[in-house]
Amino acid sequence: MPKTALGAVGPAALTLLLGLWGIRRENSMWRDEAATWQVAHRTLPEIWHLLDQVDVVHGLYYLFMHGVFAVFGDSLLALRLPSVLAMSGAAALVTLLGDRLADRCTGLAAGLAFALIPAVQQYAQEGRPYALVAACVALACRLLVAAVDSPDAGHWVAYGMAVLTGALLNWFSLLVLFAHAVTIALARLPLAIVLRWAAVSSAAAIGALPLVIASKAQSGQVAWIPPVNQSKLLGLLLTLLAGALCAWFARPRGRHRTPSGARLPLTAVALPLLALPPLVLLVVSLAHPVYLTRYVLFGHLGLALLIGAACRALAFRLRTPPRRLIVVVMALAFLGLLPVELSLRSAAGRVDDVLSTAENVAAVREAGDVVLYIPAARRDTALVSPAEFTGIRDLALVRDPLESGTLNGVEGTPEQITNAMLAVRRIVVVSDENASATTERDRAKRRVLQAHFVRCSETDERGRRVTVYERRPSPIRRVRRIGERVPGRAAARICEPVPFTPHHPSNTTK
Repeated sequence: MPKTALGAVGPAALTLLLGLWGIRRENSMWRDEAATWQVAHRTLPEIWHLLDQVDVVHGLYYLFMHGVFAVFGDSLLALRLPSVLAMSGAAALVTLLGDRLADRCTGLAAGLAFALIPAVQQYAQEGRPYALVAACVALACRLLVAAVDSPDAGHWVAYGMAVLTGALLNWFSLLVLFAHAVTIALARLPLAIVLRWAAVSSAAAIGALPLVIASKAQSGQVAWIPPVNQSKLLGLLLTLLAGALCAWFARPRGRHRTPSGARLPLTAVALPLLALPPLVLLVVSLAHPVYLTRYVLFGHLGLALLIGAACRALAFRLRTPPRRLIVVVMALAFLGLLPVELSLRSAAGRVDDVLSTAENVAAVREAGDVVLYIPAARRDTALVSPAEFTGIRDLALVRDPLESGTLNGVEGTPEQITNAMLAVRRIVVVSDENASATTERDRAKRRVLQAHFVRCSETDERGRRVTVYERRPSPIRRVRRIGERVPGRAAARICEPVPFTPHHPSNTTK
């Protein structure tokens, strides 16, 4: 194995070990992973039927995971292992990229830094496509450097294929082309290279255009995304500031130069990659909120490169062997981030857990109970764990997810739901801890519960709530003496009146 490739083994192995550490997350699965789980279990015609209605943006990933489950079986390990391997590949590619743009020590530091970034560790352990997208972008960046440095047309073709694959997994990855355009402009490359890049990147974008158009028709799926708040904006600004400080610290001074032979400077590759994708998405979000950190997760590749360059510069200034310093710095970073790393691997590290919710339903249900979901998207807990819901009727459902080609099925009208609720005695309600009623159907459910039912038990665990409601007892019209028993009526359970206070809407699956 060449020494250059051998240097990438360490960061890749570290990323793999961190990904496997606590990969089951205390046997939990959050709502986005639940969507992957249930879709991957459908047949190919059923998946195609779904993509015609919703989630076409994740179609390639769902098909990929369908194949993974078909070959390796369904488990939390099989759900998340592809993401772990993809992040490991991305770490190796970052290492090789830093090596090519600077030197081996810079590449090593960049790869190790990438492995330790909390967002990288988070999405390495999720059954969603974002780790695979990051690996595709990392490969595209490495191939861009190779194509610029070599007259071989094969590098350009491979670059275009990497960009297109990333876009088919999630077309927000096309934002990397804005970064690469700035990189090429800063490098002042010959016109022939600029034209080749423009042709290949345009071809990749055109190849992804049908997916972009199809997903725009399903834009209602991202309607839940809130406007960018101060905390998200502050987090982005701090990340960009950290990258800028690393770039400033790593700038060449005097004899400290690392001529790598690459025509693209490391800063010209890394800074646009870190800054432009989130900033462009932020600007778009001013008109239509779509900003989520995971959509531009691949920007952390640029941050890792800048950290690697800063570590190399620090070693030069301290006149310390670079590898020794890098190991010390990364070990301290690992220890400093340990509380965050432990949190990410716990069940509380995600917004909710569909598996524990199913267990809570199984613990409180009785014969003859029915189940109700507020909102309907909380039905995912039954779709992932159907055994816990065997024999319990879904009160509002009129068309199941497979028949309707949807993630959560189709519920009846508010009138139908109201009539069905009034015909039963006990209802098990699955909702978010901060339950909300944002649709007319959900408002109808809440009105009936408030007017005709009382709450008998409630369990809040890992972001979701399981509540048991019983019908209010019918009023006794005959006047009775104190202490007189009513023939044929068992002692009623004392239940608490239903509180009805509106809350902010929670996220839906995306």
